Amino acid sequence: MKCRACHAEIAANALICYKCGTATSEPRIPPPAARRRGSRWPLVGLIALGGGLAALAQQMACGSLL
Repeated sequence: MKCRACHAEIAANALICYKCGTATSEPRIPPPAARRRGSRWPLVGLIALGGGLAALAQQMACGSLL
């Protein structure tokens, strides 16, 4: 049997080509759809808010804010 991509000679029962990695047949189960990732801005906002609160707490603990 020959690979349909690189035309290398491969075994008749091979699942993929050893030379280029191309599958020898179509998948029986379709691959899952790619998940869309959410925005990272809420995480960035929470980190900035936490940093601001930490700085405020430090100022208050030192008494320099009053």
